[in-house]
Amino acid sequence: MYKISKQFAFSAAHSLSGLPEDHPCTRLHGHNYVVTVHLRANELNSTGFVKDYNELRVVKQYIDEHLDHRNLNDIMHPLNSSAENLARLLYDIFKPILPELYAVEVSETPKTSAIYEPDGQ
Repeated sequence: MYKISKQFAFSAAHSLSGLPEDHPCTRLHGHNYVVTVHLRANELNSTGFVKDYNELRVVKQYIDEHLDHRNLNDIMHPLNSSAENLARLLYDIFKPILPELYAVEVSETPKTSAIYEPDGQ
């Protein structure tokens, strides 16, 4: 099994619902997010790649156009804008065009991340 990953960064704001009123994440705040897409294949293509990294420009384009410097609550409604939900949302968007995709990781800080990887992958 061959695996590759590529990271993409963006800045956005959000607030989370369903938390105690005094929880800091209930207030509007921002993060410098890092999204990592994870791809894998049993065999390499004729060039010797799992996927040409240039073909992942579609991820950067989506992030730049739809997520960067936005309020994630507006984009993800009615979902809570957690890192976990964002990872799943991005997986669902990109899996149809990147069949090698097996997981999406979203980091809000250098010390935290959430990964969505469906069962049976």
